[in-house]
Amino acid sequence: MEIIVTYGPWFIGLALLAGLYMTWGVGANDLANAMGTSVGAGALSVKQAIVIAAVFEFAGAVLAGGSVTSTIRKGIIDPSGLEANPEYLVYGMLAALLSAGFWLMIASSKGWPVSTTHSIIGALVGFGIVGIGVSSVQWGQIGSIVASWIISPLVGGTLAFGLMHSIRALILNKEDPFEAARKWGPYYIFLVGFIIALVTITKGLKHLDITISSFNALLLSIGVGVLTALVGGTMLRRAKRDLEAEKDFRFASVEKVFAPMMIFTACAMAFAHGSNDVANGIGPLAAIVSIVGSGGEILQESALPIWVLLVGGLGIVIGLVTMGYRVMLTVGEKITELTPTRGFCAELAAASTVVLASGTGLPVSTTHILVGAVMGVGLSRGVGALDLKMIGRIVTSWIITLPVAGLVAAILFFVFRAIFG
Repeated sequence: MEIIVTYGPWFIGLALLAGLYMTWGVGANDLANAMGTSVGAGALSVKQAIVIAAVFEFAGAVLAGGSVTSTIRKGIIDPSGLEANPEYLVYGMLAALLSAGFWLMIASSKGWPVSTTHSIIGALVGFGIVGIGVSSVQWGQIGSIVASWIISPLVGGTLAFGLMHSIRALILNKEDPFEAARKWGPYYIFLVGFIIALVTITKGLKHLDITISSFNALLLSIGVGVLTALVGGTMLRRAKRDLEAEKDFRFASVEKVFAPMMIFTACAMAFAHGSNDVANGIGPLAAIVSIVGSGGEILQESALPIWVLLVGGLGIVIGLVTMGYRVMLTVGEKITELTPTRGFCAELAAASTVVLASGTGLPVSTTHILVGAVMGVGLSRGVGALDLKMIGRIVTSWIITLPVAGLVAAILFFVFRAIFG
């Protein structure tokens, strides 16, 4: 207790810097998950992608980031064994933030799309084993999260595969694909607005003390979906048929219709990513703020200060702007060839999977989901459309992440204990 009281302001300052560092890594590495498909499909430039992502990542982090944050801050390890030494939990959370941030910095500089969720959970487990004991790790929760890393890309890939086939049936296989695209496009845009609004209203706003009944939430979500569809429909009506381009590629005009539609899915994916992955950086930060604020008492329940969410959103945006483009190009261009129709399906499927997981409080890997969705789109054209070597490298980087983050966090825990102890 005495150490917490003596060094409390230092711990808060270090936690703020470490939280910013970690969320910077989240933005730098996971911009690919939010915007890589839009850039790879040619629907957005890198600069446009960064602007859109900055706005909607921040909104997702602040409006819908509280549910997953509670899982990261107290659902991975059981801190009850540290009641006599609460400062150990502060050391561990600082170590986890710095370890995960360090690995994300290395990976981002190399253009490797690693999982930020893997990074922070591996770091927390590493600290938990050496700082508290093997039994402190919530292995049941870890098992659920690991299962989600397998299930979520399958869900994302299956949804993307199904969406791609629906576009083939309703649009590409019609006698006039261009008119079919303008006819059905608003319905697909409706899905984007409806899904994001529904999960945000029903799950994401609880930490802001905003409660809306299920029926009203459904009505509001339908309204948002309709409004989004109307805006999108107006944009689609302005699309012009390119007869010259159609001579070389029959669906050239259809792709021009889907290009502006990808703006909606890009916004949705950025919002979804911010709502889920902000927790990776601010969960440990929130735990440190709670311990210091209570004078060393480890509370099972504590309010999540809104300024912590703001710090997380700010860190992600800075990461997006400074280094996000490296990993974005890997995901957008090197797994499979993307066009606006394929990119739209991948992003809509991934965003839907991420926001549903975010609403249930499960910290899934956005990287896994997006890569799974892109693979699902590629598989709709056959296995030959995928770059299996690149996919192998990506999966290898995922496997390396857990042990590296855990080992570095364990070392940093002992460093902090030596400094302050």
